[in-house]
Amino acid sequence: MIAARDGDTAARAQLVLVAAAVIAVGLAPIALAYVQLGAAPVDAAGVADRSDGDVSRALDRAVHDTAAGVPSNYAWNEREAAVDAVNDQLGPRIETLRTSRLRAGVVRGIAYNTSAATAWADARCPSGPDRQFGACEAIDGVVVQDRAGRTHVLGAVFDLRVTTERQTVRSTVRIETATLIS
Repeated sequence: MIAARDGDTAARAQLVLVAAAVIAVGLAPIALAYVQLGAAPVDAAGVADRSDGDVSRALDRAVHDTAAGVPSNYAWNEREAAVDAVNDQLGPRIETLRTSRLRAGVVRGIAYNTSAATAWADARCPSGPDRQFGACEAIDGVVVQDRAGRTHVLGAVFDLRVTTERQTVRSTVRIETATLIS
């Protein structure tokens, strides 16, 4: 048997700590992806623990990130292009949400709800001569407002359908990214 010197033991201990840190850093993105995709364990009956709540939270993050990424880059007369940019940026994230649980037998349907977005914009967008900002408009399920001649994304409305072997849960989710201001 070879006796270990104090220097060898210290070097080995440092190597073990470095290896543990590398493994932890490597697992962090996997854990983050698990949380962001809204992966929910399925119980023995095949029912997801958090039906549509995980999809709502993931959509909320995606819409907020997208709205922040399209900050007033479009004039009000370019609002349809702004909505197209929002849809283009959200598209891959929505597709990931739709397909992320297929192997577990969970089918997710996610679609913009244009009529609910229009009703939301009509009911909540202020009108009258004393308002600070301009009109609101719902385009393809995304609500935008004219603020000083620039297009601001206020939110979006989605219809969600989460289907498992045992149940289907349907809901409509309104995601506000900014306050409607008069």
